[in-house]
Amino acid sequence: MTRHIDEISRHQRGVLTRAQALRSGMSPDRLRNLHTSGRWQRLHRGVYATFSGEVPRPALRWAAVLAAGRGAMLSHRSAAEEAGLADEGHGPIHILIPDDRRVRPSTGLVVHRAKGSATRRHPVRLPPQTRVEDTVLDLASAARSEEEAMAWIAAACGRRLTTPARIARALADRPRLLRRRGLAVLLGEAGTGVGSVLEWRYLRDVERAHALPPGARQQRRSRPGGSWYDDVHYLEHGVRVELDGLAAHPPEGRLRDFRRDNAAVRSGECVLRYGSLDVGEDPCGVAAQVAGVLRSRGWRGSPQQCGAGCRLNPHQAAA
Repeated sequence: MTRHIDEISRHQRGVLTRAQALRSGMSPDRLRNLHTSGRWQRLHRGVYATFSGEVPRPALRWAAVLAAGRGAMLSHRSAAEEAGLADEGHGPIHILIPDDRRVRPSTGLVVHRAKGSATRRHPVRLPPQTRVEDTVLDLASAARSEEEAMAWIAAACGRRLTTPARIARALADRPRLLRRRGLAVLLGEAGTGVGSVLEWRYLRDVERAHALPPGARQQRRSRPGGSWYDDVHYLEHGVRVELDGLAAHPPEGRLRDFRRDNAAVRSGECVLRYGSLDVGEDPCGVAAQVAGVLRSRGWRGSPQQCGAGCRLNPHQAAA
């Protein structure tokens, strides 16, 4: 009996249900004694942690799935934590169940219901959880802003957990998803190679808004000593734009950035570097500078003002 219970418990991160314990031969009295003595902890109705002390969040996620019962799976941020898309959080555990079921309210659980929920379940990962693509769509559709939605898409694709094309296919299977039209637009932009919110802002607010030529994104380069990806590369004109957001370029990556920039300069190219404040607070000024450099290196196009009050002067950029 003990060996069987231990095996189930290990499989479920130290958590099991009352039904599992009783099926393994444990008596109700024994289970009650383990609980009242503090050796086991009751996490939800009929769900126990088989240890004392603090319950780690991964164990809480397993417990939530067990408490929700048939057809339940982790969803939203809880599924994102399991997939490595989000850091471990401290809030409630999100669960998705079939729309024909109801779950008794329990502290620490947020329950979502949907038709055809079984098609969203990841075929392999345990505890049961939504596929990465559906997790991204759930989070992006519930985001408070367009930028937050893009952050989820960019994070999933930037961490190589999925691709914009795979998320788009999942979106096609969810015709009633909130904000699906806007998400389709964001996925199209992510498909151009945008790897972060900062890169997306540059594409939207600097490049497109001011009619700059389209740059190539996330182009892989290799040199003796390493390889890297360029954020934006105007290949025809030998101009590279590097966008330094803290998440994309932590301090330990600065040596790599220096090597990349130095390699570009040695090959005769120009490197421009901007941060979140530059793009976020002065996209017109960034556009004017990029346009001027591109013009000095052979671009014959004409930048445009993005609207009333735009700081970009097309005539100065063309000079």
